[in-house]
Amino acid sequence: MKILKISGLILLSFFGLILLGLGLAYTPDIPAVEAEMKYMTKESAIISVMDAKVHVRERGEGIPVFLIHGSFASLHTWAEWESVLSKQYRTISMDLPGHGLTGPNRSHVYSQNYYRDLVFALADSLKIDSFYVAGNSMGGNVALRMALEKPDRIKKLILVDAAGSLQPPKPDTTKKQSVNTSKGRPWIFRLITHPAGGKLLTRFTPRFLFKLNLEQVYGDPNLINDDMVDRYSELLRREGNREATLKRLTGGINLTGPSGSNERNEITCPILILWGAKDNWIPLKNGELLNSQIPNSKLVVFPQAGHVPHEEIPTETVQEVLDFLKSSGSIE
Repeated sequence: MKILKISGLILLSFFGLILLGLGLAYTPDIPAVEAEMKYMTKESAIISVMDAKVHVRERGEGIPVFLIHGSFASLHTWAEWESVLSKQYRTISMDLPGHGLTGPNRSHVYSQNYYRDLVFALADSLKIDSFYVAGNSMGGNVALRMALEKPDRIKKLILVDAAGSLQPPKPDTTKKQSVNTSKGRPWIFRLITHPAGGKLLTRFTPRFLFKLNLEQVYGDPNLINDDMVDRYSELLRREGNREATLKRLTGGINLTGPSGSNERNEITCPILILWGAKDNWIPLKNGELLNSQIPNSKLVVFPQAGHVPHEEIPTETVQEVLDFLKSSGSIE
């Protein structure tokens, strides 16, 4: 009896420690108003577009440049580019539904085609007919779909480590797959799309997970700072965003597969493709493939950068963009 009593106490203590750990790891939603107070700027506006209230930031004057962020990010990823581009152009960045201060939409649809239509609808609401567009990762997929869907509206296209291509790349059988990208997806995507992992992460998303994720997407982890980790963490925890992220990722995002857009339309605008050679999420071979598929394109590779070179090395990348936007005619 004494042994059973001791075993029971040990078991009870074990479950108590588990409950304590879960309690300490629990990260509640951040109210929308609280997130807005911290992260809205003087250029911020909330604009009703389709079925969402979209957080939009406009800066500068001139030809409009739409900037579309990637998965888990927000319009803040473009801050350094905006500071430079807005001196000569009108920059328009937005938090896509399910991200940043925009939060979830009413339909709970978060596909790339939905995002494509939303950016066009935003342009319509701002009475903008044609424009430049840049996108990173998932945002690059959205930008590519825009150019395929309505090529007459896109003056020039900038793809930064873009997800999707017109055809999927062939598997590289000569190299062992990275632990981070096995099964074709980074660990964060596999964790969220796991039946149990996804539900847990809507309530338990400790700050260190965001630091680990940033260390994977940055070519140089030393460039990551506390404010950056806080921003990524807190904006995902904006009420409704974690549930929206789960819906979006279980809906079938594909980082390396075909765009799924209407390929009967030809992309006629010049395209600049920027890529970090140390991208652990979408390998450089995807950028090379995309560049080979589009005749009027130019690929620029940054040897030391990772998946978000516009954020990691903004000075070098934005200079390429300025040169591209100022050029006329075909890519040389």
